[in-house]
Amino acid sequence: MKAMIIKEFRQLRRDRRTLAMMIVMPVILLVILGYAASFDVSRIPTVLAGPSARQAAALLHRPFEVVGIVPAAQAQSQLRDGHAAVAIVTGGAQPVVLIDGSQLFTARAAEQALATMPARRAASVRVLYNPELKTSDIMIPGIAGVILVFVGTVITSLGVVRERQSGTLEQLAVMPLRPRDVFLGKITPYFAVAAVDLAVVLAVGVAVFGVPFRGSPAVFALGALLFVFVTLGIGVLISSVSQNQGQAIQLAIMTLLPQVLLSGLIFPLSSIVAGVRWIAYLLPLTYFNEIARGVMLRGEPLTALWPPFCYLALLGAAVMTLATLRFRSFLAPSAAAPEPDTGPGTWPGTWPDLGPDAGPVLAGTGESS
Repeated sequence: MKAMIIKEFRQLRRDRRTLAMMIVMPVILLVILGYAASFDVSRIPTVLAGPSARQAAALLHRPFEVVGIVPAAQAQSQLRDGHAAVAIVTGGAQPVVLIDGSQLFTARAAEQALATMPARRAASVRVLYNPELKTSDIMIPGIAGVILVFVGTVITSLGVVRERQSGTLEQLAVMPLRPRDVFLGKITPYFAVAAVDLAVVLAVGVAVFGVPFRGSPAVFALGALLFVFVTLGIGVLISSVSQNQGQAIQLAIMTLLPQVLLSGLIFPLSSIVAGVRWIAYLLPLTYFNEIARGVMLRGEPLTALWPPFCYLALLGAAVMTLATLRFRSFLAPSAAAPEPDTGPGTWPGTWPDLGPDAGPVLAGTGESS
């Protein structure tokens, strides 16, 4: 048994990439996620409307932060388009406070902050898009994205690794395939599986949990299309830099955890420390959450969702470019070795010219008889 233990330690020491993942990556994730794990909402974007908007703005204090003053007719559209979490409409018999219920933790923080204000009894409070502040209405659209990340990243990451280990990757090099063709061919089957998974999750969420779907299915499908393309590309890219399936799974999980915890699915983005929050804007799940919640809960149109669509398109282009470059290095034919220079009068693979008087060459000796 002692020899077996020594052998395993030596093998682990040689596999430096796995050893680095086991020691360095957990520390990095702990530091990053430790700063992200916070449900505290310190800022509530608020718009005011009506003739007494400026007077009402003077009465607000933190965590409310006034981001604009708009006409009364645009107050609700500001919440629908995600520009604010609270809208206060003045000018009637009593002020009306509109709260965006699709931002669950921000809505709860707004209700608690309003309860401490002296003018709370004179105001009418309405929660829109999620009146009961149900957690399932917020989580189901995000969980659909997590499932797509799992299928697109973890499962797809095993593709090229399996090709390399089975020896079929070399066969692709002799086929008339461009790197782009290989990349698209790799992700197409998984794309179909991800589409079926998304349809099943949404059907169960709407039928069983009663999650509303107020927006356009076409807008949602377009966002899901871009998101799946990005996640599948990340999976193929991970598989192209991994030497075995164990490394591919480890890298895929390392990319999965930050997306779950830093994308706004669990913790509000506004509560994440600014030094860590920038990572969230590099994750595709962050933008899919905006699209899914905006379309399903608020009925947000495409004109208001163009920023996350553009970011997903940029991420997709970057991932496809990197994956194509990786496959180009795999599929590039090896340079032909130069023919050895054996001197004048000879050519590799032919008998040397020994002259007219030379006798037959004895086999295996190179001498004439």
